[in-house]
Amino acid sequence: MPLISVVIPCHNGAQFIRETLDSVLRQIFQDHEIIVVDDGSTDDSAWIAKSVSRTIHVISTPNQGASAARNVGTEAATGEMIQYLDSDDLLPENALSQRAAALQQSGSDVAYSDWQQLIENPAGEFQLGNIIGRTIESFDPDPEIAIVKSFWCPPAALLFARKIVEKIGGWHNTLPIIQDARFLLDAAFHGAKFVHIPQVGAYYRVRAGGSLSSRSQPEFVRDCFANALEIKERWRAENTFDSKQRDSVIDVFAYVARASYQTDPALFESALHEIYHLDPDWVPTRPSHLALTSKVLGYRNAEFVAAKYRAVKKWFGLSKDRAC
Repeated sequence: MPLISVVIPCHNGAQFIRETLDSVLRQIFQDHEIIVVDDGSTDDSAWIAKSVSRTIHVISTPNQGASAARNVGTEAATGEMIQYLDSDDLLPENALSQRAAALQQSGSDVAYSDWQQLIENPAGEFQLGNIIGRTIESFDPDPEIAIVKSFWCPPAALLFARKIVEKIGGWHNTLPIIQDARFLLDAAFHGAKFVHIPQVGAYYRVRAGGSLSSRSQPEFVRDCFANALEIKERWRAENTFDSKQRDSVIDVFAYVARASYQTDPALFESALHEIYHLDPDWVPTRPSHLALTSKVLGYRNAEFVAAKYRAVKKWFGLSKDRAC
């Protein structure tokens, strides 16, 4: 079996890095190297990583973000396959062996497993949560469309052949919140073949404060908008911008419009401009009441009515400010 490089970006991960590294060292598949890129940590992350095993290669860099750290780790990697692993996530002991075998047997470029949430309770303890078992094909037969539509799994559940990583050319530094989703999409853009392993192959921590995307909602929405613009231009440049691609990009712009209506009027208008440029007759298809109101009043007015409705429900204690 080929060597696997396990690349772990780490910024102030002292609380979890030892457990993460132990999960790699316990792998049935032992032909691997571990590269920890300490991304300007101010805690004991680097020291802990070095103390776990002398075989672990620790690289210290100034704080530049997870994408830059992964790129540094990739440059140092010598394996024919690359496993990216966040410093707080875990691998079951058969994860690398199953994914490496799947890549070799299928001739694929990316192997992806089911994964399970580790939910933090009020006491700060992590308990097993939902198992997420979805295939790319369940979203769309075309991997590009599927991933744009929102197929996602954490880096811990993915193993990449080095050849596809080299084609991608690096992690996207300008999308700090959705960088992992974009890297997977970039693999699809470069013609990657995917293979699914229908077993839990990763444990993904869900902190009490929520994921990075939920903790940084405005940044997440802006990342989604910037990403959709890039996707649209890429498909157009390739002369493949068909109705399915157009509709999938419109869905992203529609999400951005809804999410930014009350918080970022400029972004709302930019997203709406993109939608109507692609489809002048567009009206939302969901939720159903917004679609109906949009047909009668127009989309801007429908969002205004929806926002007032939510405010009234919140005022009378009838809602927890859920999206209308």
